[in-house]
Amino acid sequence: MSKTAAVSLSLKGDLLTGVEWSASQVQDFLRLAADVKAHPDRYRGTLDGKSLVLIFEKPSLRTRVTFEVAIAQLGGYSTFLDHTASRLGQREPVRDIARNLERWVQGIVARVFAQKTLDDLAKNATIPVINALSDKYHPCQALADFFTLEERFGGLRGLKFTYVGDGNNMCHSLLMAGAQTGAHMRVATPEGYEPDGAIVSHAKRIAEITGGSVEILISPQDAVRGAQAVYTDVWASMGQEAEAATREAAFASYQVNDALFSLAAPDAVFLHCLPAHRGLEVTDAVMDSQRSVVYDQAENRLHVQKAILHSLLNS
Repeated sequence: MSKTAAVSLSLKGDLLTGVEWSASQVQDFLRLAADVKAHPDRYRGTLDGKSLVLIFEKPSLRTRVTFEVAIAQLGGYSTFLDHTASRLGQREPVRDIARNLERWVQGIVARVFAQKTLDDLAKNATIPVINALSDKYHPCQALADFFTLEERFGGLRGLKFTYVGDGNNMCHSLLMAGAQTGAHMRVATPEGYEPDGAIVSHAKRIAEITGGSVEILISPQDAVRGAQAVYTDVWASMGQEAEAATREAAFASYQVNDALFSLAAPDAVFLHCLPAHRGLEVTDAVMDSQRSVVYDQAENRLHVQKAILHSLLNS
């Protein structure tokens, strides 16, 4: 099929939090991602000759591979900068890095410890900066997750979504994406591990407009009961290894196992952004069940990130 049949969606600027886009733009983006997945030939060559740099302070499987494959399938190419041994800004200021990179490439994908590093890159670069994970947000993953759920259920407005576990970067991005799509979001965390209050308030304001809702609970049973989507993540994220034992004790009753998952709706699915610590936040029985869509999520990272690059680098 001709490249001219590719869907055009101009989303100018950066993707740092996911909240840069309005609710209607998120819906348009999900339609684009569906077209990218269904008709990959339409998008081959749409980024012909364009280049992307990937800067990673943290290790990665899904994020790195899917971005590298995505840009290649769109006709461009990528350069990988491994910063797992030294963080951005240690050798030279982040602003200087940004001002150099904008002269050579058309986009920056950065996986970093601190959100401020991304903000500094975006402030000093005239090319799009894409958040591939920070301490506060993981928007690319959340977009892939809700794309996966839209495929499964045919729509997102009114979807009953439950997140069980740490109120971390993944939780923040899911709250925002869920609010933008009109889903009913419940989060269950132990006391002291709740998501950032300002982010929760922002998500609630968005949900009031889209018809969704946001609830922060303590009881995982109350949160999961009747849910159509049950999501969890690791209890100790990268950089929190020293807290692992303390967190395991705090989250022991938040494991997604058969007993907890049985409280969800009959058609409920299980989600995890991966990598999973099997036997901790989720059991093998749930992870490997027919109701698990974790590998669909992983596949859809590719299609969603192709749509992100197609949109931002063509603007």
